[in-house]
Amino acid sequence: MYKKFFKRYWPIILFLFIFSVVGIRLLTEAQTPEKKLPVYSPSMVSEELVEEEIRYVKKYHRINPFSMVNQNGETVTEMDYSDKIYVADFFFTTCPNICPMMTANMLYIQEKLKEDDIMLASFSVTPEIDTVEVLKEYSLDKGVNDEKWNLMTGDREQIYNLARKSFLVAKEDPLGGENQMIHTENFVLIDKEKRIRGYYDGTKLEEMEKLLADIEILKKSYEEI
Repeated sequence: MYKKFFKRYWPIILFLFIFSVVGIRLLTEAQTPEKKLPVYSPSMVSEELVEEEIRYVKKYHRINPFSMVNQNGETVTEMDYSDKIYVADFFFTTCPNICPMMTANMLYIQEKLKEDDIMLASFSVTPEIDTVEVLKEYSLDKGVNDEKWNLMTGDREQIYNLARKSFLVAKEDPLGGENQMIHTENFVLIDKEKRIRGYYDGTKLEEMEKLLADIEILKKSYEEI
């Protein structure tokens, strides 16, 4: 009896089974909120990393225009990162503690994103030491891909302003003079609209995995537009 029943109605049973499985999956996906990255403003970041004049800005924050020179002696501006997702940090080549770990992790990001149109940007906080020649030697020694990653030097005041008014990642140096700062270990994720979308500890490999995951989320958000 059961054999005749299944033989007669198996197409309908199969259809109902597939329909129920697909329906449950779609319902589950609909109930799972899609992860979105925050858009950071100065008011969301520790006050010690932000210049006083903008500490209470709550929206519309963007990375300001800049003009630097990279390891190849080429002028690099914000236009070279126009319509690009990129990761930025601040470092110096003679840093003995956190910078080696940061550079190693940025190299890890470079390798993981070698097939992606994602850029990297590193700004020296000791431009008087990190000349073009020094940056070039450093980049060759570390294995920097010139097509993806700019190591930049330039005017100290501009670098200071970028760190504390744009990327929001440096502390003032109370023992230094004007435009002196203490950089942090932060990597900063920037979207195509020049907005800050994430901060990551550049000394920790597990933070790099989070950064890579967030880059995928950000890339997907542009595919959906």
